[in-house]
Amino acid sequence: MHASPGTGGAVSRRVCAERIDTTHDAYHPPEPARSAPVTDSSAMRERSARERLRLLKDRLFGLVMGIGGISVIIAILLIFFYLFYVVLPLFAGASMHAEGLRESPATSPPALLALDEYAEIGLSVGRRGDYRFFRLADGDEIAADTLLGPLAAAGVEASAVAAGAPVERTLFVGTSDGRVVIARARYQVSYPNDRRQITPAMGFPYGEDAFVVSKRGAGLRLIAGQANDDEASIAAATTDGRLLLLNVTRQTSFLDDEVTLETSKSELDLDGGDVAHMVMDIEQRELFVVSTEGVLTFYDISDKAAPVLVDRISVVGEDARVTAIALLAGGISLLVGDDHGEVAQWFPVRDEHNNYAMAEVRRFAPLPAAVTHIAPEHFRKGFAALDAAGNLGLFHTTAHRRLVVEPVTLDAPVALAMSPRAHAAIVSDADGRYETFAIENEHPEVSWQALWGKVWYESRQEPEYIWQSSSASADFEPKFSLMPLTFGTFKATFYSMLFAMPLAVFGAIYTAYFMSPPMRAVVKPAIEVMAALPTVILGFLAGLWLAPLIERELVGVFLSVAVLPLAMVLAAWLWPRLPAALRHRVPDGWEALLLVPVVCLAMWASLEFGKLIEVAFFDGSAAAWLHTTFDITYDQRNSLVVGIAIGFAVIPTIFTISEDAVYSVPRSLTMGSLALGATPWQTAVRVVLLTASPGIFSAVMIGMGRAVGETMIVLMATGNTPIMDLNIFQGFRALSANIAVEMPESEVGSTHYRVLFLAALVLFMVTFLVNTLAELVRQRLRRKYSSL
Repeated sequence: MHASPGTGGAVSRRVCAERIDTTHDAYHPPEPARSAPVTDSSAMRERSARERLRLLKDRLFGLVMGIGGISVIIAILLIFFYLFYVVLPLFAGASMHAEGLRESPATSPPALLALDEYAEIGLSVGRRGDYRFFRLADGDEIAADTLLGPLAAAGVEASAVAAGAPVERTLFVGTSDGRVVIARARYQVSYPNDRRQITPAMGFPYGEDAFVVSKRGAGLRLIAGQANDDEASIAAATTDGRLLLLNVTRQTSFLDDEVTLETSKSELDLDGGDVAHMVMDIEQRELFVVSTEGVLTFYDISDKAAPVLVDRISVVGEDARVTAIALLAGGISLLVGDDHGEVAQWFPVRDEHNNYAMAEVRRFAPLPAAVTHIAPEHFRKGFAALDAAGNLGLFHTTAHRRLVVEPVTLDAPVALAMSPRAHAAIVSDADGRYETFAIENEHPEVSWQALWGKVWYESRQEPEYIWQSSSASADFEPKFSLMPLTFGTFKATFYSMLFAMPLAVFGAIYTAYFMSPPMRAVVKPAIEVMAALPTVILGFLAGLWLAPLIERELVGVFLSVAVLPLAMVLAAWLWPRLPAALRHRVPDGWEALLLVPVVCLAMWASLEFGKLIEVAFFDGSAAAWLHTTFDITYDQRNSLVVGIAIGFAVIPTIFTISEDAVYSVPRSLTMGSLALGATPWQTAVRVVLLTASPGIFSAVMIGMGRAVGETMIVLMATGNTPIMDLNIFQGFRALSANIAVEMPESEVGSTHYRVLFLAALVLFMVTFLVNTLAELVRQRLRRKYSSL
């Protein structure tokens, strides 16, 4: 078949033109052909430059992110190491170093030793009633005399020497003819030429004349006493087997300021016992007498004219005997040392009949030999003990610890004393030689038992967990138990998560899966804005509005817990049964909006019916009925209020993260589940919830971390009392709130200060461990459900 001439000519002309063009291109490239390669190369260079810039930006961004992440880790580590650095001295332990022997000859063997506040001046009181002040550094004598005054010139001899409370520096010297002299050491501090100078002196606050204790003239073989500016009391055991009590009071005339001294005497019943040791408390109200058989007799001497026997009990076993006793700082606890090297702490405790009885509280690790001397610290609850083998030990009662034991160079020490600041101790022998010890013991109150175990504190009926860091008295026994604070932290977390977790998680599932997009666009940002609400506002509202409301409507609040779910279930049951025309007016996904009036109406009905129920069944006050019927105390600011308030602070965090996790579940999974015949709820529970479980779990743990560290709401919405009580109507104190309250008032470097840092470290470690465990669980959930 041939083409027509017209057609064939056209084809031939086209082919020839293409050939001609090809030939032309090969030998003489036209202008467009020359410019095309240049344009492609420029574009490639531009793309290459943009690619290099993009890669550079990626590298810089990655570097910045890496530096930021590492910086956060470094900052957290620095916080941890700083907390650890501040806390570490608490557990450094005590140390005691001997500073060598020195000579300071005495006219009679020392019966008592004392040191001034700076441990520069020593006082030695001899058994014959003589005294000497000497420099501790070299033993040089500063002043010396006799405490008997004119009696010494009359040939009266000293038969007993005793000291009052170390803080009073009072001395008592009993004589062989039944009299007693009261003296007091004084240390005047001055700074001539900017150098400290201490001038010691001995004074007689009740005059140099001796007071007659035994009218029969029997000698005083053992005495104990206390004195202040207004009153002095002396108990004395006489050589004829009696126990006498002398009271001296100072009376000042309002007219001419004339001072008169009034005395009264009484005799105490010994019940045939022979007095071996005797001490009196600083308040001059209690007298403790120990017989040679180890029987402790406790007298109430508040009424000096009529002393009362309180208790009599044996303080050692049959094979032991008492070798030394002393009162701990504050005069509440009695320390009893025996010939087995043990020291026991005793103090009065009320029995079931509300009567006081002596109770052994604790025993300490024994010294190698019999305890010969006990020297309590002046202000803290520690003491030093010396045994017959020359071992000096430091102890602390609250911590229940033997801190350190060091040997004494002296062969036969006869006296022991502690400095007022507890940073030095002195031991002397009968010849006047003495040895001093430098003591480093900054934080003796701290031990594992004192921080985390039950401790039997003074004046308490049994061992307890107590936090009480300060008091008005200088001899206060600090109570640094972290258990009530840790318990309060977990209690706040538990109740807040019990309130917040169901609402936040279920709300997130509904918002992300069931709610219509337009409504979700309103609800989600509204809840997220709640996270920006300052917690101090929530605490303010909880403490001043919510707490009184719950107390007033207690029955209605608990009634709403049951009524609200029932009302919503009832509304859901009624909704499909409404006329179709009415139901179709509500767009799909907006049905939840109709529950708002249902919830408000159910809450109002709960509160109103609660009032009627409270009047009918609880005598008009549910709080009073709980206390009367079940002995359940109701505090207005309690755990329930705190749980609701912290719950509102935590809900936005849990909701936002959980909602994002649910919304991020691939739609293909939900569509596939629905296509296979599953209902929307089956899909939500068995597909969506499982797939989003790692994110939901992370949200819950982050919310828990927020609740653990919450401070302001706990401070303002609870009683802030460090007690351990599961009662939901009782308050508590959390670790974070305790740090916020007490850190500004603590002395830098003190035990209180460092224990607060320890509380912060505990909070840090708990949060770190919980978050680490949560991350491990989240990763496991992610691996388990990633295949869905």
